[in-house]
Amino acid sequence: MQRITLTKGLDFSRIVYGMWRLGDDDDTSVAHVRAKIDACLEQGLTTFDQADIYGDYGAEALLGAALKEAPELRDQMEIITKCDIIAPIGKYSDKPVKYYDTSRTHILASVDNSLKNMNIEHIDLLLIHRPDPLMDHHETAAALDEVVASGKVGHVGVSNFKPHDWALLASALKGKLVTNQIELSLLAHDAFTNGDLAFLQRYGITPMAWSPLGGGGLFDADNAGLREALTTIGKQYGVDDAAVAVAWLLAHPANIMPVMGTNTISRIKSFSDAFKVEMDRETWFGLYTHALGHEVP
Repeated sequence: MQRITLTKGLDFSRIVYGMWRLGDDDDTSVAHVRAKIDACLEQGLTTFDQADIYGDYGAEALLGAALKEAPELRDQMEIITKCDIIAPIGKYSDKPVKYYDTSRTHILASVDNSLKNMNIEHIDLLLIHRPDPLMDHHETAAALDEVVASGKVGHVGVSNFKPHDWALLASALKGKLVTNQIELSLLAHDAFTNGDLAFLQRYGITPMAWSPLGGGGLFDADNAGLREALTTIGKQYGVDDAAVAVAWLLAHPANIMPVMGTNTISRIKSFSDAFKVEMDRETWFGLYTHALGHEVP
């Protein structure tokens, strides 16, 4: 599988395995989680995406149980996790409202909790999960610099940030932000034209794409025309519709890194099929036209 260098000393697999649904599976046993990890590693997919909130604040521990039983896996993996969302579920079920917390106290505690939950000593990449309207950018930046200096975190980035949010936090950071994980797919394509992606390209920042299949919406009846186009292209390369949709993202010059989430082993094993698809400009715009519902201006 292709690899991407986000910054010096940080290389990730081009496709990332997103573990947000890890706790939704009927089978959350160590053996089944290990089978998913193995299915990724066998195709060179070495980067795994977590967040403290995933699985009602339980997904990190599911990964941690697998790593406790097979600690040798850690050396074959790069691990991403995120923090700052407090939701009234799981360990925060007593909270009256969902909110964000980018304070130093919360960031430091979240890092320690994530390390404990995942049975690891080092997080390769920590992301601030959502922009916080109450963020004190000096405090947040200092906390991020602190966890990197401590050795607990290798690098930091953000998720769902707009260019102005990015610029504010970056202005107080001694280190640097290395990625922005944003929603990108054939159904969520605003970032291609609203400046979000152009901003990252301008500064040489590699974006990650969450929900690259539109949360499964690509396969809804309302998107029959797009689905037919995906199927037609897929037949040319012997791959399914999902592989074509991911190839559409891979073709962009920003080097987009799709974060793929599924609990089905067979689908995990097929992630690499996206690299089989040749996506020329006409094919790319053909799919884009279907996604827009009209031709480009």
